[in-house]
Amino acid sequence: MGRPTRFVDRAVVSTAANSALLMHEPDRDLGELKELYGSQAARRIWSLCRQATRDFTGTLRQLNIDCDLAEREAIYFTMNKDAVRRLRAEHRRRRSAGFGGRWLDAGELRRLTGISGAAGIQSRGNAQFNPYRACLGLLRAANEQGARVFERSAVRRIERTSAGVRAITRGGAVEAKHVVIATGYAMRAFTPLAARFEMKHTYVLAARPITARIRRKLGLRDLLLWDAERPYHYARWSGRRFIMGGADRPQLPARRRIRAFKESTRALRRHFERLVPALGDVDVEYAWEGLFANTPDGLPYIGPHRLYPGHLFALGYGGNGMTFGFLAARLLLEWYRGDCSADCRLFAFNRRRR
Repeated sequence: MGRPTRFVDRAVVSTAANSALLMHEPDRDLGELKELYGSQAARRIWSLCRQATRDFTGTLRQLNIDCDLAEREAIYFTMNKDAVRRLRAEHRRRRSAGFGGRWLDAGELRRLTGISGAAGIQSRGNAQFNPYRACLGLLRAANEQGARVFERSAVRRIERTSAGVRAITRGGAVEAKHVVIATGYAMRAFTPLAARFEMKHTYVLAARPITARIRRKLGLRDLLLWDAERPYHYARWSGRRFIMGGADRPQLPARRRIRAFKESTRALRRHFERLVPALGDVDVEYAWEGLFANTPDGLPYIGPHRLYPGHLFALGYGGNGMTFGFLAARLLLEWYRGDCSADCRLFAFNRRRR
């Protein structure tokens, strides 16, 4: 049977803290993925992300989930004049691969965003929504279609059986052919996988509701913004609130988190005030942090692992968890049915760089 997998901690619940930018663009540029995996694989990865975004928004609409879903154009920009040539080359690669995108010079960037940057790429097909309400809506829909949801039943260990697996909880056990581990990163129960991930803290600010007059002064339209820095910064509107995120840093021990939180949120505010000086007159009402896992190539691991028979994993989403999470649902279904397409290999644990 093999040794049981023991769970000694719980997954971090992050839905309510999600900044809810549903982006079809992976964390890695098309050019970077081309260098790692070749042109064909890079294009396919980008295509899958675009399809996952469309499928996610389509599912929310089909199920009539009330979650403030709104399609948004996104602007990927740089403040660095020395980076314009690289960004321009990325724009040409995207258009050549069929992903479109409109080039923005400094003047156009300023007109659309109020940001005095060097250049940018404007793209369609992205979205935003209320992640908490979307999650509840999806759970209700699953329950109505026969799924059984046990939100507070922590799994303490997983045992192999002759027919598959047995998940042990405090109040009982569930037997199945497979168990899906979608905790975002490798928990202590899966220590052999931990070296594949780099854990990061990320920080988010939410401004107080902004009046129409102040918003006109800011000059920021209803767009999703993210920059070409690494780690990158991002922003969006949520009704009358402006949401700002970034300032990522490696995971810290608990004793250092409070000080790091204060330093990082202050740095985040200073960053956006440099981009849009009028934000200096806008108060921040909420600030929070999240924990996420990066992988070396910026892509998640989706599928089985040889050390854990009967397990299917979806880990390492980076900063694009909603898109990759929905893609993982499709690929894990393929794995479960035993009819995996070539897409599964792009995100497998044993994927190979060229």
